[in-house]
Amino acid sequence: MDVDPIDPLDVAAETSREPRAASLSTRVALTVALLATFLGVCKVKDDNIVQAMQQAQAAKLDDWNFYQARNIREEVAQATLTELRLAAAAAPASMASGYQEAIRKYEGIAREQDAKKAVLQKQAEAEGARYDDLNYRDDQFDLADALIAIAISLLAVTALTHKSWLYLMALVPTVGGLAMGLAGLFGWHVHPDALMRWLS
Repeated sequence: MDVDPIDPLDVAAETSREPRAASLSTRVALTVALLATFLGVCKVKDDNIVQAMQQAQAAKLDDWNFYQARNIREEVAQATLTELRLAAAAAPASMASGYQEAIRKYEGIAREQDAKKAVLQKQAEAEGARYDDLNYRDDQFDLADALIAIAISLLAVTALTHKSWLYLMALVPTVGGLAMGLAGLFGWHVHPDALMRWLS
């Protein structure tokens, strides 16, 4: 029975690889743990932003609905005013004061509805602007989430293959994900508009 002799060069190469592989595995594990923690913090903030977006959208829709209701009331008051003015022109002088009183009443209603309509329009536009601001930050968190997921996938492959160049490659989406997540957390104006338009 032949026994293959152990080549001392193979043993030396394997021994020198083990500390490097252990060091790489440690770096991969720490990077994944830090990214997962950061992603968790971003997720909480992003969920709160999504809730605020839903509230802003609901408030905007409510304001526009009330605006339309006020607009209809104003239109009805204006139509009534037109009818009263035409009727007053053809009515006998004895009825003029009654028509004038009704005309003043409907002029007041029309003015009131117009003023309330303007307030509702401003409120709806403010809610729309608030929604857009929140959506801007939501996009930042979405992009951070995607980049960190890519980084974790590359780190998983790195852990299996023990290739140092893969770890370095994983740092590219890691840095991008961290930058976008921090931008979302701190309200920085960093937003790849072209990329987000393509992804939308």
